[in-house]
Amino acid sequence: MQIRQISIFLENRPGQLSQICRDLADAGINIATLSLADSSEFGIVRMIVDDHEKAQNVLTDRGHVVNVCKVVALCVPDRPGGMAEVMSVLDKSGTNIEYSYAFAFHSGEKAVLVFRFSDNQKAIEALSAAGYVTLDEQQVRDASK
Repeated sequence: MQIRQISIFLENRPGQLSQICRDLADAGINIATLSLADSSEFGIVRMIVDDHEKAQNVLTDRGHVVNVCKVVALCVPDRPGGMAEVMSVLDKSGTNIEYSYAFAFHSGEKAVLVFRFSDNQKAIEALSAAGYVTLDEQQVRDASK
């Protein structure tokens, strides 16, 4: 199962992330996950939100460059080796990871891993064959609460 993520490109200067968060909050959009990668000139914010279409419209109207893409999320035990086991499955399948981020919930119990693969379907098949279940958007939002 693939879920939709929004990516926002912004200048690397004070207040940019704050403004995006405020714009989404004012529009009643909840952020389930957020990842920020930066360089000296710009940043890329990746988010899973409760309404990606509305978020894209709000942020585009505010002048931001926004992209929606599909990613894969799965739940793993929050313990040493939980992610290493997933990596082993992906390595054996020859799956290329473009980027990943994660968050834990109910500390010490579960973690959600979010991936963008060069071939999401190939990764899903490898993970499913190994017994992993990918999450839908509602499950990711519920896990973040």
